[in-house]
Amino acid sequence: MNDSIRFILNSEEISLSSLRPTETLLDFLRLKRHLTGTKEGCAEGDCGACTVLVGRLIDGGLRYESVNACIRFVGSLHGTHVVTVEHLAAKDGTLHPVQQAMVDCHGSQCGFCTPGFVMSLYGLWLATEKPDRAEIEKALQGNLCRCTGYEPIVRAAEQISRTRPSALFDPLEKNRSDIIARLWAMRPKETITVSSGEDRLIIPGSMTDLSRILADEPDATIVAGSTDVGLWVTKQMRRLNPVVFINHLLDLQMIIQGDKGFTIGSGVTYSQAFATMAAKIPTLGNLINRIGGEQVRNMGTIGGNIANGSPIGDSPPPLIALGATVKLRSASGTRTVALEDYFITYGKQDRAKTEFIESIFVPYPPAESQFAVYKITKRRDEDITAVLGAFRLTLDETGNVTDITIAYGGMAGIPKRARTVEAELLGKPWTEANINAARAAFDTDFQPLTDWRATAEYRQLTAKNLLIRFYLETSGAPQELKRFEEVA
Repeated sequence: MNDSIRFILNSEEISLSSLRPTETLLDFLRLKRHLTGTKEGCAEGDCGACTVLVGRLIDGGLRYESVNACIRFVGSLHGTHVVTVEHLAAKDGTLHPVQQAMVDCHGSQCGFCTPGFVMSLYGLWLATEKPDRAEIEKALQGNLCRCTGYEPIVRAAEQISRTRPSALFDPLEKNRSDIIARLWAMRPKETITVSSGEDRLIIPGSMTDLSRILADEPDATIVAGSTDVGLWVTKQMRRLNPVVFINHLLDLQMIIQGDKGFTIGSGVTYSQAFATMAAKIPTLGNLINRIGGEQVRNMGTIGGNIANGSPIGDSPPPLIALGATVKLRSASGTRTVALEDYFITYGKQDRAKTEFIESIFVPYPPAESQFAVYKITKRRDEDITAVLGAFRLTLDETGNVTDITIAYGGMAGIPKRARTVEAELLGKPWTEANINAARAAFDTDFQPLTDWRATAEYRQLTAKNLLIRFYLETSGAPQELKRFEEVA
């Protein structure tokens, strides 16, 4: 059938032939299925109260990931397995070990956030047999609690790993092969179109179908992870029609490693990309760990972060500093543009309405170069960037700058290079005096705005100070920043 969405909800197969393209999974669960264990807190993917697991087929296997139901559209769930907190306990009422640990360790007080924490811990339980403290904290980055102070919840996670029983009792583990077979049978072989009144959602059967659809529907909204588009609906109440979902296209989820760099399909999520990026360019792995929470990283895609064109997107500045390129595809063929040139001005990118980003090529930094990325936020984890600076530097044997690229987010209407600063440093000795002299060039490159994340003055000063930090970290000097008055 090519007129219905099909997925598994807990143990039941769901088929929907009428569906609004922007209906969220949270609303579907609570209002239509009366599964009220999944809570609505922020409706923007921040608090984690709505966390559920979504299982999808990756590399021939089944992978369960925590996601935010409040910004996940039902239309993106075709061929997946959605698991809510109601599915964990046995039919006789026996709690799952994850739930029991939360009881034993007093990990719940008011209880509103508890189902979300349980589902995040359940996702960790499925993925990692004996997580350490850092892995536990990473899994819980996207869950907020006002009551417990988190320590009882962390203790619950540690208890689970110490007293882990056989996995055969678990509802997902014991039925894994059956679920895989059912999901493979659901994979779309041709384009699916579902309507609700005048609204339509489209699920392309292939990249060729996607190209054809965009040629016919140039005003369609392409949705991959919906970590940003979801807020257009939940916060701005925007109507999107038609919507084209692409998160199921396996051709857009390829990661190909080569001699000179790696190619990432535009549908690759941050979580999928982490292993490759952390291994090949560790600095990028560190950055990914600070992008949203685990739920956001499981949904958000690098291609979507680029396509969206936000001036505070985290991935464009470091990829620009590395010299990344994007491959654009349409029914007419493909073309490649430098990522730096892709961004034209605020809200405008070098991408026609009939085009989509197929992949991103990321060159490896030269062995003799030094590369760093600094993300500045009000809180360390799960926060949107105020300023992000990316630096790539190459020195000759005498200590002179032979190549330097500096790119910033949050300093202009687009991710932008500090070209005047670069010119001030190129060919000169990499010294504190030259670094301090180049600081004035920031005023030529950037005139940032003031918003609720930071003032223009703060952004400008921070951008200048990040250059000093990069100098300290690449020169062997002490890395603790001095006060501005001491280095001015």
